[in-house]
Amino acid sequence: MSAVAACGGGGSGTPAPSPAPSPSPTPVPTPTPAGLYPSYNTSPIAADIAGMSSTAVDIAGRIKAGWNIGNTLEAIGGETAWGNPLISKAYVDFVKASGFDAVRLPAAWDQYANQTTAKIDDAWLDRIKTVIQYCVDAGLYVLLNIHWDGGWLENNVSVDKQDAVAAKQKAFWEQIATHLRDFDEHLMFASANEPNCDTAEKMEVLYRYHQTFIDAVRSTGGKNAYRVLVVQAPNTNIALAGSLWNRMPTDTASNRLMVEVHYYEPFQFTQLQEDASWGRMFYYWGKDNHSTTDPTRNADWGEEDFVDQQMAIMKSQFTDKGIPVVLGEYLASVRKNLTGDAATLNQKSVTYWMKYVTEKAVANGLLPFVWDTGGAIDRRNPAITDPVEINTVLQATGKK
Repeated sequence: MSAVAACGGGGSGTPAPSPAPSPSPTPVPTPTPAGLYPSYNTSPIAADIAGMSSTAVDIAGRIKAGWNIGNTLEAIGGETAWGNPLISKAYVDFVKASGFDAVRLPAAWDQYANQTTAKIDDAWLDRIKTVIQYCVDAGLYVLLNIHWDGGWLENNVSVDKQDAVAAKQKAFWEQIATHLRDFDEHLMFASANEPNCDTAEKMEVLYRYHQTFIDAVRSTGGKNAYRVLVVQAPNTNIALAGSLWNRMPTDTASNRLMVEVHYYEPFQFTQLQEDASWGRMFYYWGKDNHSTTDPTRNADWGEEDFVDQQMAIMKSQFTDKGIPVVLGEYLASVRKNLTGDAATLNQKSVTYWMKYVTEKAVANGLLPFVWDTGGAIDRRNPAITDPVEINTVLQATGKK
């Protein structure tokens, strides 16, 4: 989820055990403007496959349930600016003990960088490294991205902005990749979060941003020569992935790429907080959860058949071809303003949505990462505060 909005997406089941196909050729991107930022690939080293032998499909097979540490490292104004405490080792250990296999770390970088040189503050790079070490020590896989980050990439997937954005993408990832180069395959990098892209022209620009990311990471060498990298579908939206995505980026490493989508459909049920001109809030979701006394709040689209169709797109387009898909964010939350039977039916609907979406994602090969900003696990004194959500996800992924 970005600081602006969540975008829909979809998933698919367990990736096929066969190796991913070799990436298809793609046009050579327009060179980044010379001299816009210094090169930060100042100490490349020889490729090192020690601890990096697993393919993307191998790693996907080990991730049953993933967890987001949201509204924290990506918070504008600092790690605690959006109300969460500093990420602690105790919290990370608790996430692992609760049954999760991986964490997604949304992160901001631009606010910690010199706006003239794109140099990221060393203290911030060290802080991110510390949090990753907590995760790796706990036996978790880690997916680190450049999140919304003020929108410098997400809001500028456009021909007129692509040179400047690609230059910053290159500068940032050269630094991030170099600083974190020694972690083994438990660490994965993700190019972006929810890039705003909804046309074929913008898709070509997004391909360039992803290619810049891949090339920058690989160029630093060491374990980064083999690290699994994740690239985001347009808007991380399943329908747009189906209509706009026509090739994988090129990669010097074989079978080390995943694709990411998000899922918040129907948005009127999962996220909308007040009626809008384009649609009303839904309180109730699922064939057995429609209200007879409050029918205007029943979902009238986006129910089971829609989930099935969305997940099937990801299966046919990616997972059937040996390309794992990360369902990087998904969540529906109960509405606190309801009481009585309405509250009971809304809770039943939310639980059913979480169960159904998770099960269908897994069945079609997607790796589900629940979005959380501190509401389901207390981060200060680690404890589960929403056992219904946690148990639903873990049961749906076969972890409980």
